[in-house]
Amino acid sequence: MARTGYTLPVFAVAAAKAALMHLLKNIDSVSSVKIDILPGTAEIFISQLAKLEPESSLAITLSEPGDNLDLTRNTPIWAWVRLSQRQSQALVLEAGEGLGKTASGEPAIYNYARQLFDANLLPLIPPEQTATVSIILPEGRQLAQRTSNEAFGILEGLALLGTSGISQPLSAAEHLEEFRLSLSDRVKFSPHLVFCIGSNGMQVAQRLGIAESAIVQTGNWIGAMLVEAGLTQAKSVLLLGYHGKLIKLAGGIFNTSSHLADAKLEIIGAAVIAVSDDLQAVRAVLDAKTADAAYKKLVELGLSELVFETLAEKISHRATAYVQKYANVALKVGTVLFNRQGEIITQDSQAKEILTIQRSL
Repeated sequence: MARTGYTLPVFAVAAAKAALMHLLKNIDSVSSVKIDILPGTAEIFISQLAKLEPESSLAITLSEPGDNLDLTRNTPIWAWVRLSQRQSQALVLEAGEGLGKTASGEPAIYNYARQLFDANLLPLIPPEQTATVSIILPEGRQLAQRTSNEAFGILEGLALLGTSGISQPLSAAEHLEEFRLSLSDRVKFSPHLVFCIGSNGMQVAQRLGIAESAIVQTGNWIGAMLVEAGLTQAKSVLLLGYHGKLIKLAGGIFNTSSHLADAKLEIIGAAVIAVSDDLQAVRAVLDAKTADAAYKKLVELGLSELVFETLAEKISHRATAYVQKYANVALKVGTVLFNRQGEIITQDSQAKEILTIQRSL
């Protein structure tokens, strides 16, 4: 059975709470702390705890995401807490080394993480004092190089983001069965399905007027879920996704986990060759750090429209062939690609037909 774990904000808040409690002399030493993860509680192991000065303390935890393929596993998270005379705010959050910053210089600590800090630290802070919390990720800057954080505008490290404290093992094979069962339930009511791929998929689907009852989660198992759709007699599937994830299908990669295969830039480069003889454009794509950076470069060169139209058609064609091969079913598949901001880049002719059907339901 796959184990759940906790997301990075939970460990940061646990370390901060332990350091604050130590500073306030609520504890001399501790092996774990309980925190509110909204909803529910979690007990988090504290690796180290020490007072540095009369008004500052440091606590360290280690990230444990459960059975996810998560690059932050066992990452140390430090929380350095200082107390001072009350300022305008009772709690001040800062980005230490390895915690990313936004383009405007703000700590990359997002809404859910801030709610956790408020819920767990504010009740402990004395009325006349302010607690300043610096979150330090010693390995954060190095780990961030293996993510697409820069494409999100997160610089110099990792971010504290997410909408839940529980890290569900969606990367574990055991979870595929849950997705399959969910698809089987959906197709009974809507034979025209929508696979949302990427963090902005749901928002884009809503803007397109797609009913939530038609939307199916796939995780990284897009190929397996396409076959399942064919076997359960779905009539069509609309692939709606962030281009940097979904274009892997154009290269025949039907499990989109970056831990298994990642040839995004090569796939985009091949599409450039298909529509243009511009070798400099191909080189620019291959030199890009992320798929998003490659897309922006092609926009500058005036090639993005042709390239991504080609990729969308290729994705649908290969997906249809994949289902035919493994399920012996002719399933209509269409593709809509969007960028990091959730703006639609392109959609193929099949997608337009499926969207017309979706809106009429």
